[in-house]
Amino acid sequence: TICRNKTSATGRMLSTPLAHPIYQPRKGNGEQLRIKDASLHNLKKVSVSLPLGTLIGVSGVSGSGKSTLVRNVLHDNLRVLNAQKKKRSLGKIKGCSAIEGWETIHRVLEVDQTPIGKTPRSCPATYIGFWDNIRRLFADATEARIRGYSPSRFSFNVKGGRCDDCDGQGMKRIEMSFLPDVKVPCDTCQGQRFNSETLSVLYQGRSIGDVLNMNIDDAVDFFSVHTNIHHALKLLQDVGLGYLTLGQQSPTLSGGEAQRIKLVSELAKAKPQLQDSSDRKINPLHTLYVLDEPTVGLHMADVERLIHVLHNLVDTGNTVIVIEHNLDVLAETDYLIDMGPEGGGGGGKVVARGTPAKISAAVRSRTAPYLKELLNR
Repeated sequence: TICRNKTSATGRMLSTPLAHPIYQPRKGNGEQLRIKDASLHNLKKVSVSLPLGTLIGVSGVSGSGKSTLVRNVLHDNLRVLNAQKKKRSLGKIKGCSAIEGWETIHRVLEVDQTPIGKTPRSCPATYIGFWDNIRRLFADATEARIRGYSPSRFSFNVKGGRCDDCDGQGMKRIEMSFLPDVKVPCDTCQGQRFNSETLSVLYQGRSIGDVLNMNIDDAVDFFSVHTNIHHALKLLQDVGLGYLTLGQQSPTLSGGEAQRIKLVSELAKAKPQLQDSSDRKINPLHTLYVLDEPTVGLHMADVERLIHVLHNLVDTGNTVIVIEHNLDVLAETDYLIDMGPEGGGGGGKVVARGTPAKISAAVRSRTAPYLKELLNR
């Protein structure tokens, strides 16, 4: 059977489910973000306090008001408030009477499953930002210096080093009249994106085209001595994306892959927290991340990796709010808000709030019995 197959990730997760809790609940940084009298859509004057510096889960049956509270009321208003703070003029908020305690949040970002770019030129290496470092490595190669090549020579976004026939895309579109267009590898560069002169410059025996077609697992070892490049690649590997290539074109990525690349982009630029004289952790740039059902389309093993990524974001001094139905994720939150008790007109209220263990004992919560069974497993 699958459960007995030692090589099957599915079998491993079915036979040995995650044991919770993996992480002990945090208390946060001592600050609270407060929403008062939220009444948008089916919300019934919801007032709730969110502990900053934690992983916060929002659960409840479909239509209970989760997305309305987090995305429409909290996220949208915080983006407006942050934008207006720079202009030193605060306008009127929508959907609630007040939002308090938001001043220490420097940035609000929703990490969704939309593509990381609209063209084939968008890829993990360019989106996360380490492609510039790779281009500089090739520009420093002896052959490149003899020829006077700058880092821009190794960019597929500008003329000079890229293949002129496919404009650095590596693919050509063939119109099929009444049928959908077909994309085929470029005959000139064979999908390498660069012209022959650029491809003749080698770094450790590999051309810039070879590096683009290298998968992340191999690239982790290849760039092991280059800290800035290796760090981002290792993060991609840790979230289960080691099979992707550095130049994997954006249109070929699934929603779940795109979302994890976005999370890695945030982790890659996260700065370590500082310590002040009172031993409090201080993050120079506190970001509030919002994710709406990030486990959609993810395998059970990938859900486990996602949990670690979310906690890593919090460990760098940020706050993460996740709207979720997946019990494995809910069980690993620091603070959980359960909406309901029903959907539509029967919802719009906070049924229970607290740690996952506390929610599992809530009488009115539809989530509680399933969460209790998971925690007691």
